[in-house]
Amino acid sequence: MKYRNAVLIVLLIIIADQALKFYIKTHFVNGDDVKIMGSWFRLHFIENEGMAYGLKLSDSIAGKIVLSTFRLFAVIFGFFLLKKLVVKGYTRGAIICGSLILAGALGNLLDSMFYGLIFTDSPASCFSGNYENFKSMMQNHNPSIVAHYVSVGHGYGHFLRGKVVDMLYFPVIDNVFVPRWVPFMGGSRFTFFEPVFNVADAAISVGVITLVLFQKRLFHKAELNPPAPEVNNAEAV
Repeated sequence: MKYRNAVLIVLLIIIADQALKFYIKTHFVNGDDVKIMGSWFRLHFIENEGMAYGLKLSDSIAGKIVLSTFRLFAVIFGFFLLKKLVVKGYTRGAIICGSLILAGALGNLLDSMFYGLIFTDSPASCFSGNYENFKSMMQNHNPSIVAHYVSVGHGYGHFLRGKVVDMLYFPVIDNVFVPRWVPFMGGSRFTFFEPVFNVADAAISVGVITLVLFQKRLFHKAELNPPAPEVNNAEAV
């Protein structure tokens, strides 16, 4: 697999990730929840200052800067490592998984680097709501309460301190009461899958899970010139 093909995969994921984030950021109020396929697939707009799926390194500004800086160096190293996988002839599957992970890291890094510079803030708002479809959401929104583009440097934050936009929500099992006899979880409400994530998070997850499950198949070098089949001398005569 050629390096340019791996880079193309990264670019396609980045385009899809950023296009959806831009749309959500500029059309949704923070906290809006819109049903896409019944109740089990929704777009639910939230922002976080941490890692994938809303995880955090720290609540402090310093923690945010450290995390974003680490992402930046990780992405730079990721392109170098991806090139080495291609040059050394690793399998197509390994290179694709590496491209997915790299694209996911870069997608969230772009939020941290630039969103605070080019967008107004989207604070949690009492104007957010739960909607059956896009039409009902847009009819009830005041365009002035959603985030807007601004000239660079006039946004809600600084370089490397932007918030990551999340929106994909799949509560397949939603708010089900767990019987009291069930260990650890008994007597409480249960939702699966509860985290809200984005396209970049999904790319990272698919890449990592695939590598873990199929590492024996993926972590070896592809045979660029497989040996020719042996010819039986007796049959040749």
